[in-house]
Amino acid sequence: MPPMPNRWKPNVTVSAIIERDGRFLLVEEQTADGLRLNTPAGHLDPAESPVDACVREVLEETAYSFTPTALVGIYMNRFVRTRTGSDITYLRFAFTGELGMHHAHCALDDGIVRSVWLTLDELKATAHLHRSPIVLESVQDYLAGQRHDLGLVHADSSIYRPPQPTPAVPQDAGATLDDVLAQIH
Repeated sequence: MPPMPNRWKPNVTVSAIIERDGRFLLVEEQTADGLRLNTPAGHLDPAESPVDACVREVLEETAYSFTPTALVGIYMNRFVRTRTGSDITYLRFAFTGELGMHHAHCALDDGIVRSVWLTLDELKATAHLHRSPIVLESVQDYLAGQRHDLGLVHADSSIYRPPQPTPAVPQDAGATLDDVLAQIH
């Protein structure tokens, strides 16, 4: 089969919904569209599970340790980039969990101006400044009690090593799919 031209690949991201004393941890970040608010979030890196990516992103963007304990939801959004006009889709895994120690000595990621703690009312009032509509939607899902076991997100050990070609099946390997299915029916 010839390769598929223009294969669509959404950008996979992670985010953390962190509540403390009725306030949510957000970051104020510099974007091509000016200052925006976002939950601590970022892209999934190679050789990294979504849970590991979330831990890393929270530390890089807020200087807090974070331990994910549940998946709040998986979200998709699409928009056109202001700088390039390109059509982009994000697939975001939003986690919640336990906030750990603040590491004041850690520098924040490039573009992150500061972290802020906002109430739900403040989040709603600043919706026009959110990086995406997923920010408020995921916080509202969190407040509604939406939680899924982390076991829902699987990362095969193959992500931690260089990719391997799929092994060829020898011509004399034995039964075909039809043979195996016929035996169990």
